[in-house]
Amino acid sequence: MVKTKYIFVAGGVMSGVGKGVATASIGRILKEYGYSVTAVKIDPYINVDAGTMNPIEHGEVFVTEDGLECDQDIGNYERFLDCNILKSNYMTTGSVYQAVIQRERNLEYGGRCVEVVPDIPNEVISRIKSAGKINKADFVLVEIGGTVGEYQNVIFLEAARMLKLAEPENVMFVMVSYLPVPNMIGEMKTKPTQYAVRTLNAAGIQPDMIIARSSVPLDGSRKRKISVFCNVAEKDVVSAPDVATIYEIPINFEKDKLGRRILAHFGFRIRKKDFRRWNALVKKARDGDLKTVKIGIVGKYFTSGNFVLADSYISVIEAVKHAAWACNRKPVITWLDAEEYERNSAALLGLKKFNGIIVPGGFGSRGIEGKMKVIGFVRKNNIPFLGLCYGLQLAVIEFSRNACGLKNAHTTEVRYDTPHPVICTMQEQLANIINKNMGGTMRLGGYVCELKEGSLARKLYGSNLISERHRHRYEVNNKYLPDLEKRGLLVSGVNPNKNLVEIIELPKHKFFMATQFHPELKSRPLNPHPIFKGFIAAAAGFGGREGAG
Repeated sequence: MVKTKYIFVAGGVMSGVGKGVATASIGRILKEYGYSVTAVKIDPYINVDAGTMNPIEHGEVFVTEDGLECDQDIGNYERFLDCNILKSNYMTTGSVYQAVIQRERNLEYGGRCVEVVPDIPNEVISRIKSAGKINKADFVLVEIGGTVGEYQNVIFLEAARMLKLAEPENVMFVMVSYLPVPNMIGEMKTKPTQYAVRTLNAAGIQPDMIIARSSVPLDGSRKRKISVFCNVAEKDVVSAPDVATIYEIPINFEKDKLGRRILAHFGFRIRKKDFRRWNALVKKARDGDLKTVKIGIVGKYFTSGNFVLADSYISVIEAVKHAAWACNRKPVITWLDAEEYERNSAALLGLKKFNGIIVPGGFGSRGIEGKMKVIGFVRKNNIPFLGLCYGLQLAVIEFSRNACGLKNAHTTEVRYDTPHPVICTMQEQLANIINKNMGGTMRLGGYVCELKEGSLARKLYGSNLISERHRHRYEVNNKYLPDLEKRGLLVSGVNPNKNLVEIIELPKHKFFMATQFHPELKSRPLNPHPIFKGFIAAAAGFGGREGAG
């Protein structure tokens, strides 16, 4: 029996160079060669999970099927590997230390002195190996968050070094490093990467492969220079230039025979690879002749100073792309600031230039009145609409106020004393809010949903019972359902265990649907989500019911 192999991926020079998609792309390549692959993310934060982090600073909080709030890179792993990544594949500094301290409190260390080294690295190694066993993986890819040289991730590099020492034949190190091309010089510079490798060497680790990120492809002279000064074979320096779509990255890597180099490193047999479906996907994504579909996303988590950051809604963006390509359309996504519509109602007229509007998830009061103005406008003007989580709750509030005459209807999240709490919290969640027990206590992960016969949702899914992932505390108040339904709102999806509203739609609208769950989390490039396909089909003019199958 072949022992599991471990590939550690670390980053050099700066953050944001694409370690996550590089890790996911390596996994995709190995999978195309016929090997079983899983991926682990290590985040160097004291936070126990990613659920309490600000999405503007950290990006989207991704939720696994088994209910863990984690880093957005887990979403990349799922999309590229086309499989569920579970909570066993994610750890933070906080969760590791918490586990070790709890074990010490339980006297599981036999009374000996518990130390940062080796006990913390040993816990990390144990979790990595456990992920490999749970997933029955030939390869476990381990992405170490942050950048080499940072104090926060030293302990994880130490775990990687210790595993290499114990099993040298089963461990490989990959560094993803950035090579800048300064405008005033006009030449690609390798020196930052050289220093990054030396910093990694100082942690006792020599990279076996360097993935060279840059705005342009790596030339031969730069490859030779990196090879000489970083002690890596020239053929193990992989060019990774900017590309039009992240799904092109595995194909680019294979131009430098990355898959073969990894398999040769471990002495694995080179199996026949099959990239046909993936190549077809990339070809369609790059097809300049596709007709466009213009989608507006109304949010509040994408501005940071003078910059627009899309990472807060990355799964929504990717789900739109997957569905658009499946409908032979090129998606053109525009960010719409919810607060702008609060200040200027005349701006709503600009929504008519879009083929469809999405109101994604979120929390709190900022921007919600603007979002509800948008929802009301697209509802009245028959513009395709998709609401996600908070988007459903705001759609219910807007409909309650303006279609049912329930003046001042609101959510108790924002206005506790509202006369019409059409959105309110469940009793068990109320206790968490009062006691400020907020971390990891929302309704999280996969829950079943029963779909109403004859509804659009039922037609799109092709099934009457589904499971989708959640991340919220507040629910539609069933007390108001008779009023809502009398005015034409259809509750087309319900959780049968607790009788909770999961999907709403307006049957007479071109496409008006909102979900309490997050369908974007389960969309894959080769398997687009049916709700997003229905939405894009309607936005493209196919009709939500006819063109989404």
